Amino acid sequence: MSFDVPELGLTPDEMVARAIAMRPHLRADQAATEERSRYSEETHRMFTEAGFYRILQPRRFGGYEFTIRSFYRVIIEIARGCPSTGWMLCLGAGHALQMGSSYSEQAQIECFGPDGHFVAPASVGNSPDARVAVPVEGGFRVTGKWRYASGAPYSTHFMGLAVVEGSTPPDVRFVIVKHGEYEILDDWGKLIGFKGSGSNSIVVDDAFVPEHWAVPIANLVGEYPTTQELLPGAAVHGNPMYTGGFMGFAIGELVTSQVGAAKAMLDEYEEQMQAMATPSANSNSPTMRFEDSDHQRVFGTALAWVDAAYGIMLSEADIYMQLATTAMETGRPVSVEDHWRMYGMVQTAAKLAWDAGELLFRTAGSTAALDGQRMQRYWRDLCGFRTNSFHQFDFRAPNVVRARFGLPIDRTSNG
Repeated sequence: MSFDVPELGLTPDEMVARAIAMRPHLRADQAATEERSRYSEETHRMFTEAGFYRILQPRRFGGYEFTIRSFYRVIIEIARGCPSTGWMLCLGAGHALQMGSSYSEQAQIECFGPDGHFVAPASVGNSPDARVAVPVEGGFRVTGKWRYASGAPYSTHFMGLAVVEGSTPPDVRFVIVKHGEYEILDDWGKLIGFKGSGSNSIVVDDAFVPEHWAVPIANLVGEYPTTQELLPGAAVHGNPMYTGGFMGFAIGELVTSQVGAAKAMLDEYEEQMQAMATPSANSNSPTMRFEDSDHQRVFGTALAWVDAAYGIMLSEADIYMQLATTAMETGRPVSVEDHWRMYGMVQTAAKLAWDAGELLFRTAGSTAALDGQRMQRYWRDLCGFRTNSFHQFDFRAPNVVRARFGLPIDRTSNG
């Protein structure tokens, strides 16, 4: 089974250009996106027609099979127009990579479907509600609640962790549930930032999940010491991108929104520098901000930090592909240490974006902090991300060292 992509000759650069061209639309719709807690049906249609949901999807199943670098570039540009929208698109479209990497050929045929339209948020849980897979003939009956399923509003499938009932030690599976067999709760929009990211909770009530739609978590992550074989996507597609594992990409895709938000803050600050004056104690004539040495220093520093963050993201995407290519050539999966070092790289990019955003917001003036101002919205989006438990690198930095010296990885919530 295979079918053509919608536009056979489309290039990555052309796709990035489409994302850039959408910036005025996304900026104009920011407030409405926050109000509805998701991007609009019109924006969803624009993304579908542009091919954004198919960037990482295998070409055999109607995707463009572009590189992770290309995906990062597109999402950063979308987030530069609206960080909430960038986050929601990223988490809905990005898991086509995991589908193409970690699931069997048969599962991919069934989930990518007859037309290749695949939008699948993923959630590891973050909820006290039980998430259980009860073994039955041919698969599992799955029940549970998963929070923060970013991308849920326009999803075709849902991917989430569930524990096989009665398993000792716990048999943790990453299950796929098709649309129509889960409920999307209207419970998003109260976080300080990313109010429009469609990060709703999902509830599943006794849905049947076929055995081949429920892969062991070790196979999905691809970096646990017990994983000695390549992910199945390598054989199915012949592309090393589909055997690189989950962690190196999963953390990177999340940080793209932060780099995009920081770029958006630079855009806003630059507009203010050209439109606003700053009082001067030594002259009766106010100085335009772009002529003022303090604002020049701030903008130059922030620009350097954001440029560096962007460079780190593209470099990490290339390293992911280099490691995956070596894995495919040698038959040995990407190492635990390599995954954790990629994690450290993208967390450094996130810190540079945060530091730039804090500097820009602090010096933009009180008017920029008013409700409804883009600068305030961007700052809130940065703050919303900073509370995410996966991105506390100071908690998890010891794991880089543990992986390097072959020590057990601490997988507690704070380590």
